[in-house]
Amino acid sequence: MKQMILFAFMMTCGMMLASCDGDNDSPVEDNIIITTDVKTISVPADGGEYTINVTTTGKEWGAYTNDAFIKVATQNTIGKSGKVTVKVEANPETNARQGSVIIESGTARNMIPVSQEAAATSAYNAPEGYHLVWSDEFNEGSELNADNWTHEVKNSGWVNNELQNYVNHKTPEGALVTEVRDGKLRITARKENGKIYSGRVYAKQSEGWQYGYIEASIKLPKGKGTWPAFWMMPVNFHSWPGDGEIDIMEEVGYHPNYVSSSLHANAHVHTNGTQVTHEMLCEGAEDDFHTYAILWTAKNITTYVDGKVQLSYDNKGKGRDDWPYDDPFYVIFNLAWGGDWGGAQGVDENALPATMEVDYVRVFQK
Repeated sequence: MKQMILFAFMMTCGMMLASCDGDNDSPVEDNIIITTDVKTISVPADGGEYTINVTTTGKEWGAYTNDAFIKVATQNTIGKSGKVTVKVEANPETNARQGSVIIESGTARNMIPVSQEAAATSAYNAPEGYHLVWSDEFNEGSELNADNWTHEVKNSGWVNNELQNYVNHKTPEGALVTEVRDGKLRITARKENGKIYSGRVYAKQSEGWQYGYIEASIKLPKGKGTWPAFWMMPVNFHSWPGDGEIDIMEEVGYHPNYVSSSLHANAHVHTNGTQVTHEMLCEGAEDDFHTYAILWTAKNITTYVDGKVQLSYDNKGKGRDDWPYDDPFYVIFNLAWGGDWGGAQGVDENALPATMEVDYVRVFQK
């Protein structure tokens, strides 16, 4: 009997002790609900940064990831709402990749899938040994970056008897002649109150570049009267054609899809029919984007259309009259209307507004 009483007494004490120990533990939160305003994250190959707004019925929350290419940072985790900043690195691989961000609060978990596109098999078309020194992919903002670009402002008739008035960004009535939209630079020629307005923009006008591989992806406008161009002029300009001009790509709307390159200097200039020039057919130039490029060294200038040689000219050692191309030049995009060449067969104002689109411009040097 004494053993039975002792056993009962020990069991009672053990239960009391267990009850006392349990009073020191924090109670487990059950049925916690986590809500996020983002359910999945899709990331381009070049990476990106994303914000997730979090609310929870729990007392606090946190976030983490098990994927090395994803970084997370949290705000206001001691509370029922806060934010998660998700940074995804650029994907250097040619395969897409998957990951996730996990939001936790108490025993509850929410997983947000992260999917990232594969890198392009070939990021750039630059020759071996050349590296990117400047570019504009036109992926930010709605206007050109004023640190990189300058608008020309000139009235009609300024050069080549062209009919357009070049304005800074907008017409007098506020219609856009240059804008950045959907990852493209758009230059639009339009008629307003009986006048034609358009855009002409310069990249790094006071600096330029001396030699290199320069490429742009462009979709040309349609219509008789259009005269789009991708070209270069010298930073230290004093006189034309003595200081040179490099035309990487030009087209006139009355001869659609035929693009040309030209070099101008004292010894070769269009005013006396001695210019260095070449024209070729680029099928669909007005329907889709094509690449136009120049490889420029101290010994040679070669231009390209979709990787095919358009024009090649060697430095013959005859001096500046033949080769004024050893100075820094800056990049120009413009859309002219009419003029000596663009309007040689008249203009059709029914084609207005007409838009030239530039997907990117990139400058590479050794």
